[in-house]
Amino acid sequence: MEISFIHEFTRELIATGTLGILLILLRIISTKLVRRYAKLNQKLEHRTNLVIKYIHLLINILVIISLILIWGVQTQDIIIALSSITTVVGVAMFAQWSILSNITSGIILFFSFPFKIGDIIKIHDKDFPIEAEIVDIGAFHVFLKTNDDENIIYPNNLLLQKGISVLKNHFENKEFVD
Repeated sequence: MEISFIHEFTRELIATGTLGILLILLRIISTKLVRRYAKLNQKLEHRTNLVIKYIHLLINILVIISLILIWGVQTQDIIIALSSITTVVGVAMFAQWSILSNITSGIILFFSFPFKIGDIIKIHDKDFPIEAEIVDIGAFHVFLKTNDDENIIYPNNLLLQKGISVLKNHFENKEFVD
């Protein structure tokens, strides 16, 4: 019984093993590349780990789709299932578009924005200007602290929409390590 299973599904078992090795290699390589990018651009905050988690999630989804194809699930069935899942997720995200917007903004801030934890920034908002120190940068929002010890939680997507001035960096020579 066991031997017939191995003979019958040899190709699938070999492809699954190869995919497993590829998964491990892709995760290691992507982690090293993101950490190298963060180190070169002096972005050694916990955002590095957040971006790595997003990339690993994408890799895992691709591996699951590949496993489904390797083990013979019909392409038409996959398309129907994915379209159904995409529809449900799309409706949920439309209802909560700000979540997706903030996650995307968090990734953009990690890869391209010129401020980091410890910087004092000024947000040029006509109605509510803010001058504060960046205490933490999360997936959805940035934690700020004013001179009056007021804690402000500011959404990432608004940081991309408003003008920002970096006034001073408190920790220029410090290295942040997770």
